[in-house]
This record gives sequence, structure tokens and C-alpha cells, in this order.
Amino acid sequence: MDKKNGAGPGALEKFFAGKGFYVVLAVCAAVIGVSAWTLFSRDGAVSDVELEDYKPAATAAPLPTAEPGWEQEPEEDVMAEPPETASETPIVQPTPAPTPAPTPEPADAAPESWVWPVNGSVDRPHSLDELMYDATMGDWRTHDGVDIAASLGAHVSASASGTVTDIYSDPLLGTTVVISHGGGYETRYSNLAELPTVEIGDTVSAGETIGAIGASAICEAGQVYHVHFAMKLNGESINPSDMLA
Repeated sequence: MDKKNGAGPGALEKFFAGKGFYVVLAVCAAVIGVSAWTLFSRDGAVSDVELEDYKPAATAAPLPTAEPGWEQEPEEDVMAEPPETASETPIVQPTPAPTPAPTPEPADAAPESWVWPVNGSVDRPHSLDELMYDATMGDWRTHDGVDIAASLGAHVSASASGTVTDIYSDPLLGTTVVISHGGGYETRYSNLAELPTVEIGDTVSAGETIGAIGASAICEAGQVYHVHFAMKLNGESINPSDMLA
């Protein structure tokens, strides 16, 4: 009965040995094709959805604003603060020594005594109040000094210590030496020889030689050889005879 219906193992062998093998192969190919088409269609849809989800937004979302009453602390600027440096030791300036007060110079004192510039007699006295006749000039005039007679070439000395302030040739009284003594006193020695023995700026002592008696005074050429000796106190003429010892 089994052999008649063809349902046994021999029937399957005959099926695959014949056209049945190709039928099964075609069915498998169809199944594979349908599966591939379904998978491809599904992957494409998923890809489109995923690409659409990851497209960039047209505009950036605005930053959130701070709520009223809330203050945002500024970020700390690290570079705003200067780098720390090593502490420097302060330089201590030395205290300057006090400047001593200058010692006041002693007052310019007047000479304590006076000496005669030459040894001789007064040939013509000092006279400012009365006019005296001048034989050389042939007129009457005042006389601001004393004429002390002495031989030609006799040494003439400083009447007191002081400083030579001027040497010049006077048109009438000839070669003249001026000495400042202090206390406002000044002496003048005229009718000297052409070249005195001192220079301007020299310091002299009482009795020191400053020149010699000459004949340079034109206005007193008619008199004996002498030195014309005049004295001033604070610019005013005084009588030298009152001061000489």
C-alpha cells in the first residue's frame, strides 16, 4: 500500500533527483530576495530619519538671562593680579649731619694806634675850614692832608696795618697809594716816587715801607720834598695830626 501511494523514502529521492531540487532552489532564492528587499527598505527609512534628526538648528538658542535680583559673580581674572615679588628690604637713608653754624667774623676794628709815615716836620697843615695860599698854583685853596717834609728818596711807611686798595697817578698830587685800615679809616700817601714797593691787594703792617718820597705832585712842586698824607673816616676827610702819636 505504501509503495502504491509514493509516500515513502523512495518517493523523496525521486523528487529531488528530478525537477524537485530546482523548485526548492527557486523558492529559497525568492525568500532571500524578499528578505533583502525588506531589509534595504527598512535601512533606508531609518537612515533618512536619523539624518533628519541630526540636522543643525537654523539659529542658536538664546542664552538664559539672569533673573531679577540675582547677580552673577564675575569670573576671576587670574592675570589681573601682578605676580608676587620678593619683599624688598627698605633702604635706610643716612641722616645728614647738622651743618655747623658759621662762626661770625670779627668786626672790622679800627687801628688802636697810628705812626708817622716819615720822620719829619709838618710843612703844611690840614685845613678845610680856611683857605690857604698855594705858592705853586698861585691861588687860595683848602688842604685835605698834611705835608710832612723829608729828603728825596726817604722811605714812606704805612701809618697802620691794613690792605692796599688802590695805586694810581693823580694829575695834581702824583703817585698815590691808598690803604684801608678798618673801622671806616682810610689813608692816602701822595707825591711818591713813580714805582711804589707794594701792589693792590697787599696786606701791610704799621711801619712797613710802601714807597719813597718823590717829586710827582705838580701842584706842590714849589715846596720842599715831602709826602702828602691824607686821612678819611667813613669817607669824610679828618686831620691826620689828631691821630698820629
